[in-house]
Amino acid sequence: MRGIGQMARECGLTVSALRFYDGAGVLVPARVDPHSNYRWYADDQVVTARLVARLRRVGMPLADICRVLEHRRDRPVVDGILQAHLTRLEEGLDDARRELSATRSLLDQESPMTAVPSPSRITTTAEELGTALRAVRYAVSTDAELPMLTGVLLDVDGDAVRLAASDRYRLAVSTLAGAGVSGPPVSAIVPVTLVDELLAVLGDDAGPVAITVTGDDLTVETGGHTVRGRRLDHDFPDYRRLLRGSATHRVDVDAAALRAELAAAATRVVRGEEAGSEQEVSVLSLGRDGGVSFASETAGVLEMGVNREFLLEALDAGGPGQLVLELDGPIAPLAIRVPGRAGDVSMLMPIRLG
Repeated sequence: MRGIGQMARECGLTVSALRFYDGAGVLVPARVDPHSNYRWYADDQVVTARLVARLRRVGMPLADICRVLEHRRDRPVVDGILQAHLTRLEEGLDDARRELSATRSLLDQESPMTAVPSPSRITTTAEELGTALRAVRYAVSTDAELPMLTGVLLDVDGDAVRLAASDRYRLAVSTLAGAGVSGPPVSAIVPVTLVDELLAVLGDDAGPVAITVTGDDLTVETGGHTVRGRRLDHDFPDYRRLLRGSATHRVDVDAAALRAELAAAATRVVRGEEAGSEQEVSVLSLGRDGGVSFASETAGVLEMGVNREFLLEALDAGGPGQLVLELDGPIAPLAIRVPGRAGDVSMLMPIRLG
């Protein structure tokens, strides 16, 4: 047995960190003196503590560390957890590169000696752009106090072109498949009025579309029409951190059937976080057979409270046919995906049922 000071020296964790991991139930001492509360650790806990220290040094969340410790003798499971974290780190590095690139662009714009910024040009089709815009338009915020959310983000990085919208309670992301890109990266918020004007112009057209971003100016040319506007002078939140690569439960559903069941199902009144406030929610239940329903009397694997109107709009945005629901638990966002469009997702924040 060794005391907490010696344990700290041997494993690379501080004494305060060891106390924290004890309180969190991650690394509980082998014995605690009932009179002095002094912690004592066994020999076999040193390796576990060193493992925790290494995982924390690479920024692994506490929940994932617990999963590694729980499955430490099941290498395929552990390898999957480590690979998922490595992927998140690589994506974070990509995000940092994008932010630094955007910082350089802002500095260039402030310099009086800087020439006119190089335009960025995206080419696609009216059908593809219309589909992508309609997939995210429903999630645009109407809150004037959150101006950075009152438009659709046009996010261009390399050959990837994404559209995103959020009102904090839901997030919609759509990818312009097969788009052509030239010029520097772009992260521009398109005002919702310009989005609606574009949707009206696109209509049922299937011809080519060219989107040009030059500084703060936006120009869209399609079918003999030219739509112009200016980007919103705000920074859109980093939506990429909310996107997950896998889910605990994935359920194939028929959009029309699920929508009809949702519209007809009873709701439940729950008390909100603010004292005295109440709200109506629909209860999505995942059955033991792997199917989902809105039958409140059904006891399933998990129950999730959702805003019915928000979910109806998300289902409409996904279009007819098959959709995939992804669930990770009652307090994790509900994700809705369209088969065949891997980059498209709608995410709804859950409502606590109790």
